[in-house]
Amino acid sequence: MKKKALFIGGTGTISTAITARVAAEGEWELYLLNRGTRPEAVPGNVRQLQADINDEAEIARLLEGIQWDCICDFIGFVPAQVERDWRLFRGRTKQYMYISSASAYQKPAVNPFITESTPLSNPHWQYSRDKIACEEFLMEKFRTEGFPVTIIRPSHTYDDRKVPLAVHGPNGSWQVLKRMLEGKPVIIHGDGTSQWTLTHNTDFAKGFCGLMGNAHAIGNAFQITSDETLTWRQIYGIIADVLGVELKACYVPSDFLAAVGPYDFEGELLGDKAWTVFFDNRKLKRIVPGFCCTTRFDQGVRRTIENILAHPELQTPDPEFDAWCDRVIAAMEQAKASL
Repeated sequence: MKKKALFIGGTGTISTAITARVAAEGEWELYLLNRGTRPEAVPGNVRQLQADINDEAEIARLLEGIQWDCICDFIGFVPAQVERDWRLFRGRTKQYMYISSASAYQKPAVNPFITESTPLSNPHWQYSRDKIACEEFLMEKFRTEGFPVTIIRPSHTYDDRKVPLAVHGPNGSWQVLKRMLEGKPVIIHGDGTSQWTLTHNTDFAKGFCGLMGNAHAIGNAFQITSDETLTWRQIYGIIADVLGVELKACYVPSDFLAAVGPYDFEGELLGDKAWTVFFDNRKLKRIVPGFCCTTRFDQGVRRTIENILAHPELQTPDPEFDAWCDRVIAAMEQAKASL
C-alpha cells in the first residue's frame, strides 16, 4: 500500500519540482491542497484538493478522518499559520515538514560556514524573524508532545520561470534581463565579490524527497542547497553570457540600496544576499545517501532564460523599478564626477 502525503501548496518555485518528482517515483499517494491557480503544474496521478487552507473549519471537514504519513506546508510564513496546522494535524500524521528559510541564520554572518547549528537571528528582515518564530513553535511542540516535525531551510532556489537575482523590483527579474538586452547598466550590490549559492529546484527536490517518511528526519532541521558557490559578479556575468550581451555593471553598496530604495533591500540584502556564505550539507547527506546537486548554475539558468524568452507571459515589465535604477545609477555617476 502506498504511503499518503499531503502538500499544502505544491505548485510554487520549490514545490513544483518536488510534486513532479514524487509523482514520477510513484511511492506516494500525493494530494495537493491549494487554490488551484496552476492546474497545468499538477501531474495526472496527483490528487487536487481545491480549498483555502486559511479556512480552518472547512479544511477540518474536508480532511476529516484521513491519516497521513507525511504533510508538508510550503506556504506557512507566520506563527499563526503553523499553529493552525498543529491544531489540524496533531495526532493525524507521522511527519510534518515545514519549509523555513536559510535567511533565518544569524545576520550579520559571524561565520560564513553555515550548518544547521548556526544561530538563528536576523534583525534586518521580518520575514526571517517570522520563520524563526514558526520553527520555535514547532520544535516546542516536538519536545513537549512529540509532534513529528522536520524543518527544511532552503536558500536561494530557482526554477524555469524566474532568474535568481539580488536587486530587482516587485515584478521579478525580467526588467533586469530587459536592461541587459537593451545595453543598459544593471545594479549589483556591494562590489560583486561576495559569494552566494543558487540551487535549481530539481536538485532541491532530491534532498527533500529523501527526507519524506525518513524516521531520522523527525525532530531535526536540514538545509538543502547546492555545493556550488559563485560571486555575484560571476552570477550576473553568466546571465549576460546566456543573453549574448556584455555585462554593464554598476556596483552600489548594499546599505545605500537599503537606505534609498522603496523596496525591501534591507531584508533582501542586509538580511540575506549581501553576505558570503557556504552551506554545509553533510547532515542531509548522512541520512539521504547519494544526495548530490548536479545542475550547475550556468546550465540551470540557461534553461530558465530560454524558457522565459519563449514565453512572453513570463516577461513582466516593471517600469517603476527601471526608472529607479536609472536614478540610482545616475546618482552614483554624479557622485564620482563631483570628486
